[in-house]
Amino acid sequence: MRTRLRASETKLSPERALEKLRRIQHHQVMLNNTQPVTGLSTISQEHTDILSALTIKKPTLNTQITLLSENIR
Repeated sequence: MRTRLRASETKLSPERALEKLRRIQHHQVMLNNTQPVTGLSTISQEHTDILSALTIKKPTLNTQITLLSENIR
């Protein structure tokens, strides 16, 4: 991991990169016994850059869930 981060000329340590990548979360929400809705938290450009540096495919699902949604009241 350290080698790949250095090769990509990022200044992140492996520990810091993992800390940032831990913010990517898979969510599953079910309200009132309805079909569960699943999605990923928003993947930032920084996350994309780290994954690219590590040559890891970006996780995808059909739905991305914004952590701070205007629809939630």
